[in-house]
Amino acid sequence: MTAEKPTSGAALDLVGYQPGAVVSREVLKKKTGSVTLFAFDEGQGLSEHTAPFDALVHVLDGVAEITIGGAPNRVAAGELIVMPANVPHALKAVGRFKMMLVMIREPAT
Repeated sequence: MTAEKPTSGAALDLVGYQPGAVVSREVLKKKTGSVTLFAFDEGQGLSEHTAPFDALVHVLDGVAEITIGGAPNRVAAGELIVMPANVPHALKAVGRFKMMLVMIREPAT
């Protein structure tokens, strides 16, 4: 059995901007959750949706508007916001922005 190659480096450098696009890179995926880096070009976003588990967004660069349960939140580089499970949420890039998304799943019972 071979060990997975470690991912290391500055989070900002592990995902790059692309014109008119949303770019993602999964850094870690386990049964209990995942960590994914995203780069959103200006005006790009994710439409309203729900997830069956809590998610934490850490904005790494730029500014995002993250709407949770109909309430808009402006989140800037260095700031965090929690999106609770089963609450509708959406994201939009105010300008280009990068984020780390950490999703935590409930253990199976």
